[in-house]
Amino acid sequence: MNREINKDRIETLYESRFLNMFDLQYTEGRHYYEATRRSKDSLVLKKNDAEFRSMLPDAVTIAVILHLPGNETRLLMSYEYRYPVGQFLLSPVAGLLDPEDQSGPDPLVSAAIREIREETGLTVKETDKVYVLNPCAFSSPGMTDESNAFLCAELTLNSLDALNQDGAEGSELFNGFELLDRQRAQEIFRTGRDEQGNFYSLAAWMVLSIFLSLF
Repeated sequence: MNREINKDRIETLYESRFLNMFDLQYTEGRHYYEATRRSKDSLVLKKNDAEFRSMLPDAVTIAVILHLPGNETRLLMSYEYRYPVGQFLLSPVAGLLDPEDQSGPDPLVSAAIREIREETGLTVKETDKVYVLNPCAFSSPGMTDESNAFLCAELTLNSLDALNQDGAEGSELFNGFELLDRQRAQEIFRTGRDEQGNFYSLAAWMVLSIFLSLF
C-alpha cells in the first residue's frame, strides 16, 4: 500500500447532537467525507487495533421472538417512520446505547432490555433469554462509522395485552406492529418488500434472517 493515511488530519464540517460531518484529509490534496454519530475525539478511525477490536457499537438491533400460548412463535417487528426515506418502514426493535448502558456490566443486553420496554411495552423477565449474536457490525463503512450489535430476545408471554408503542421518545414515530409467523417472514425475506409492498432496511433483513435460521 503506497497511500499515506493520516488519522490526525481531520476537519470538522458540521456538528449537532446526533450527526456530525468530518473531512478526512487522509493524504495531501485528497478528501474523504464521513457522517457519524461520534465526536471528533471518539471516531472509530482514531482507535488503535486493540481499541477497535474491543469497541462498543453505537446501537443495538434486536430480533424479538415471542413464544405465545399454543406453541406459537412470532417475530415481533414494528412500522417506524424513517425521516430520510419519508416512509414508515418495517423495523426491528433498535436504539442507541445510553451512557447508563455503557457503564453497566453487560451494556448490549442492558440496552436491548431497555429498548424492548420502550418500543413494545414488554418487560423482559428473569426467565426470558437475551443474548448477543454479533457484538459489532458496521452499517455502511463507505460513508459512516455507525455500528450496531445484533441480539436475540426470546420472551414467553401469556397474552399480548401489554404490547404498546407509548414509549416513543423524541422524533420516534411508530405505526403499529407486525407479528410474523415463519411463512410470512419467508415471503417478506424472499421478496425484499413488506406486506404493503415497501422496501425495508438491512437491519430488518438481518432480523428476518435470524428468525428464519434459528426458529
